[in-house]
Amino acid sequence: MQTLAELSRQLVERTVTSRDLVERSLALIADPAGEGARSFVAVDAGGARAAADFVDRQRKRGREVSPLAGIPFSAKDIFDLAGEVTTAGSTVLRNDPPATADAVAIARLKHKGMIVIGRTNMTEFAYSGVGLNPHYGTPRSPFDRATGRIPGGSSSGAAVSVADGMVALGIGTDTGGSCRAPASYCGIVGYKPSHGRVPLAGCSPLSFSFDSIGPLATSVACCATADAVMAGDWDGVMPERQARGLRLAVLRDVVLDGLTPEVERDFALALKALEAAGAIMSAMSFPELREIPAINARGGIVGAEAWFTHRARIAASGAGYDPRVRVRIELAESISAADYLCHLARRREMIQLFSRRFEGYDAVLLPATLNTAPAIASLAEDKDYIRFNAMSLRNTYTGNFLNGCAISLPMQAPGAAPCGLMAMAPWGHDRSLFGVAGALERVLAARS
Repeated sequence: MQTLAELSRQLVERTVTSRDLVERSLALIADPAGEGARSFVAVDAGGARAAADFVDRQRKRGREVSPLAGIPFSAKDIFDLAGEVTTAGSTVLRNDPPATADAVAIARLKHKGMIVIGRTNMTEFAYSGVGLNPHYGTPRSPFDRATGRIPGGSSSGAAVSVADGMVALGIGTDTGGSCRAPASYCGIVGYKPSHGRVPLAGCSPLSFSFDSIGPLATSVACCATADAVMAGDWDGVMPERQARGLRLAVLRDVVLDGLTPEVERDFALALKALEAAGAIMSAMSFPELREIPAINARGGIVGAEAWFTHRARIAASGAGYDPRVRVRIELAESISAADYLCHLARRREMIQLFSRRFEGYDAVLLPATLNTAPAIASLAEDKDYIRFNAMSLRNTYTGNFLNGCAISLPMQAPGAAPCGLMAMAPWGHDRSLFGVAGALERVLAARS
């Protein structure tokens, strides 16, 4: 898997053309032995080739173009692309009118000359962390393809498109972990920015209090580059940090309960490696997190806002929904206005607690997911789907509920099933967190 920096250097040095990169992506997507057909719901081969040829002509003529110009990327099916219908992983939107403009986040990447190769598959309406889709199929995690394991959701196709090298960058969304859970299960990096930094215009909504747009990529630096372009509030140059002297808090309450043996082992080994590299590790207590399951009993804030968004469409076209998604949305119908406001008030209090307890630390660490990716077949029963969905999102959702920024990067032992180390910080600490994550990445990569 190549990084954005490597591809950019090859393009600038003219050792590869943008058309070469696009053709390589299209070939991998079309490979019948691969996951392209399940990872993408639509591929714009003609548009990608035309855009690549334009960039190549500009470079050949000596015109000044962005270093990122000509690099293909994938866009989750939740984003508007001008002239295309945004189906959000569903079939009930197929007859909607096409978008008249690109989503702002996608437009900013295209403004740098990057090329959308296609729309990636996702959990319908982004409302699940396992990544199953009964309409378009479920792309398989790169680990143990013979068994067929879940990719994580909701940005399932985005993660697999990166993990399989179809693209170096996938753009997804993260409401409860939809960038970080797939990253954990697929062995790549996924980032959730501080809410509101990346404009949501042109992105199909699930929960306006939680929705964020984030990158999935092969490295922390790739995510930083994409985040900077989409947010437009920094240059993407990560602070130079070393593991030695980093002040890292290990969150203990709730997030370490029920870890599978593989994740428990890999998390312990990751912490040991960081400590050996000179990081200063401390335990962080946050017992208030035990209130979250009760808040979410009927869907919580996300559920109430999802019901607000979908109730009219469910009334008109509910039979066309994935039943598992529709049931989760409808569960929140019973949340009263008073309950919703109470949840919001308690969330604000816990966000303030997190900011105070974070003082003196560079990042908070926890496993991104409780488990490695289970077999798709093991989710056939609704009770197992519910259980694995909760396992996929419990820890990542902590970052969303506390309104922080958070990143998942691979922490598994060499050859083991992928699982992610999550680092998080309060709202607005994005640039600093990228610097910390870069240091963590170097330590973890040095073990292989």
